[in-house]
Amino acid sequence: MSKLKMHTPNATEAIIAKVAEFFPECVVEAQDDKGRVIRSIDFDELRQHLSNQIVDGQRERYHLDWPGKREALLTANAPIAKTLRPQRDESVNFDSTKNIVIEGDNLDALKLLQETYLNRVNMIYIDPPYNTGNDFVYNDDFTESADNYLVRSNQQEDSGTRLVANTDSNGRFHSDWLSMLYPRLRLARNLLAEDGVIFISIDDNEAADLKKLCDEVFGEQNFVAQLIWKKAYGGGAKSKHAVVLHEYVLMYAKNKIAVGVIELPPNNETLKYYKYKDDKFAVRGPFRKQPLATNSMDDRENLRYPIPYKGETIWPAKQWQWQESRAIKALADDELVITKNDDGWTVDYKQYLKDEDGKVRGSKLYSMLDGPFTVMEGPYTQAGTAEIEELFGNGKVFPFPKPSSLIKHLLQCSSPDAIALDFFAGSGSTAQAIMALNADDGGRRRFLLVQLPEKCDEGSEAFKAGFKTIADITKERVRRCGKLLKEQAGLNGEKLDIGFRVLKVDTSNMKDVYYEPDAVNQATLDGLVDNVKGDRTDEDLLIQILLDWGVDLTLSIKPEIINGKTVHFVDTNAVAACFDSGIDEAFIKELAKKKPLRAVFRDAAYGSDATKINVEQIFKLLSPATEVKSI
Repeated sequence: MSKLKMHTPNATEAIIAKVAEFFPECVVEAQDDKGRVIRSIDFDELRQHLSNQIVDGQRERYHLDWPGKREALLTANAPIAKTLRPQRDESVNFDSTKNIVIEGDNLDALKLLQETYLNRVNMIYIDPPYNTGNDFVYNDDFTESADNYLVRSNQQEDSGTRLVANTDSNGRFHSDWLSMLYPRLRLARNLLAEDGVIFISIDDNEAADLKKLCDEVFGEQNFVAQLIWKKAYGGGAKSKHAVVLHEYVLMYAKNKIAVGVIELPPNNETLKYYKYKDDKFAVRGPFRKQPLATNSMDDRENLRYPIPYKGETIWPAKQWQWQESRAIKALADDELVITKNDDGWTVDYKQYLKDEDGKVRGSKLYSMLDGPFTVMEGPYTQAGTAEIEELFGNGKVFPFPKPSSLIKHLLQCSSPDAIALDFFAGSGSTAQAIMALNADDGGRRRFLLVQLPEKCDEGSEAFKAGFKTIADITKERVRRCGKLLKEQAGLNGEKLDIGFRVLKVDTSNMKDVYYEPDAVNQATLDGLVDNVKGDRTDEDLLIQILLDWGVDLTLSIKPEIINGKTVHFVDTNAVAACFDSGIDEAFIKELAKKKPLRAVFRDAAYGSDATKINVEQIFKLLSPATEVKSI
């Protein structure tokens, strides 16, 4: 039941609403003198509408702006005192997998990944909130100084309260959405490889604003396409106006020139035309017949010539597609098919499935994504729901998931060794798409998912099924679809990586004073001999070290005992980390003989001051290439 206002009407709001009826472009989101975002009138714009002359006003320029944009940029650049903590019990094949699922705020996760995955990610796919008026957005509020934020971010992990409703009655409806996405896209761009691409799903609500935002972040020159995804094959009974059957997938490149030609493997619809064989089949596969004559090109004299055949000469109705030398060579190589019918001669050329080096002829990425992309499934939302139903026995556990076939199709724009990132992971459709594609073609694609542990409503089907957070659904879906794909692949699935390391965003492993040294006093010194928090494990420290050094987070970790101390070796010798206390020179000498690329110890772990001083000298003598550090 709605409540009475119990106050007089706001006349200003009523006037603004009337102006919006006649001049909607004059109503904007602006900040008042207290920094609050309100609906306001752009008086310069309104004056221009009411004048038959050019009126004075702010200097015009073409750019995207909104209240909070500067704060959003500050958000992207502000440092954080956080880390990723490994969760072995929630992972699958922790020691061997190359896949990662991160649980936590995706803004924090993107910042933490800057060193490790800088310029390494080949493909990003995200399905962010569409801003329909019923969505939740991240509540980013980092207007304080970068130094203060660095300290505060080490105090607590508050991911459970990171989302707020963004209703269409919100005075900063579009601004809040743009401010949420802007810093995340800027950080994501850093991770893309030079030839990397990003795909962003969106609908009509924010498609225009997203296009302008991406033009700014990635550069207008790196826009590739606005793909149209046909999301449904029917329905619309409840639609009051047009029946909307599509959404969009915006595609941008880090550097479109570096991307070059995009070729997808031929789909089943294309393959059915390659139905002819000749003596070159063993090397070049089957071929399809394509007409050599064309009427679609401008008249070119050098493309009109006779082709000699069995004592006759064959002329095109208009012209040929190829120059004469190429056509004569194809005739000599038995790569033309010439037939005679009632209308005269027909000349086709053989278009083989493979080139002379055995490379399969690819197909183009079309802007209409209307499938089916495989013979088994379509790209529709209904297919995504069916996948959830198959895995969980309840299609309502996660509503409206993207079908993995859609993402699987887009993934083919990258190499079989691609690293793919999805930082709005949702139910985990991207992981299923990657594992399924690897099962199909033997690829070694890796996924990197990020999902906030957003709490499931207690009345939801997900909560009733035992899931406390959306991140729990993500992880369980990856477990279940990985197991299913492994079973379906049989012997071909022996090398299929269906595992993943779970890493959770948390406060730093270092005590608060590590980031705020001015807070130290004599009374607290006794508790600060060790600067590491008491509840942190060796593996927690190791992952943070890998982040700081920019080392791959999926490399193998193997503990080894040397002189009674435990040393954790990462990828044999990429990193050697020992966090035990009482380190002496004899131990250091034995470790140095193994010549690790990097060695790290706790600052408080040395048996004596002399040992601490001599560590670097010992490594310089026995392993000069080793980089030595303490925490």
